[in-house]
Amino acid sequence: MQATPLLMFQGDAQEALILWKRAFPDHIEVAELERHSGGEAQGKLSSARFTLGGTEWRVFDSPIPHAFTFTPATSIFVDCEDEAQLRHAAKVLGEGGKVMMPLDGYEFAALFTWLSDVHGVSWQLSLPFPEPD
Repeated sequence: MQATPLLMFQGDAQEALILWKRAFPDHIEVAELERHSGGEAQGKLSSARFTLGGTEWRVFDSPIPHAFTFTPATSIFVDCEDEAQLRHAAKVLGEGGKVMMPLDGYEFAALFTWLSDVHGVSWQLSLPFPEPD
């Protein structure tokens, strides 16, 4: 058995993948892309499989409208490697999005922010405190 998180979009999955690749240029690998073969969505991204930080994800672009979207109750939590990586990802993902916790130091992380990107996907970006020697 294998469980894989899946994020469902309505027409903007490809744009989300492009944004995320900009935010994490060295850490997202797209393994599989499928395109719709008919109807109004013909040629647009249907689904994709990608890896972010060692975790496999799937995205699906629904050609059928639905009355729900993403909620901050579910987030992609990323422990960043360094401050520059976190600041870059926060800047890219925050463009047109919404900040729920500003980028700052907190008692649980050296640097942290919680935001949703322009597509409504929630991200928690963390820079853990250094390990004691």
